[in-house]
Amino acid sequence: MHWVDRGPCRTQPEKMFAEGIAQNEAKAVCAACPVRLECLAYALDHREQYGVWGAMTERERRALLRRRPEVTSWAAVFRRVAPQEEPAPVSDSARGD
Repeated sequence: MHWVDRGPCRTQPEKMFAEGIAQNEAKAVCAACPVRLECLAYALDHREQYGVWGAMTERERRALLRRRPEVTSWAAVFRRVAPQEEPAPVSDSARGD
């Protein structure tokens, strides 16, 4: 089974492409997702421009990519991270954009 098939968003994919404050609802879907890191790694590695992926918005992902331009495979980075040490999404207010 592919990671996409295990995500809770599979039943409501349109919710994941919300804008504005509705993105918080989309991010809430990701909160307990068993494949959050796989999803986020895919979005970062493929430079997905739209939607909430792995509990991060477009802006949050762009900010992370700017801060870590040396990373060539986010999937490899996340495989090295223990599950209890999952990286927290960067909030819009913490970024200072």
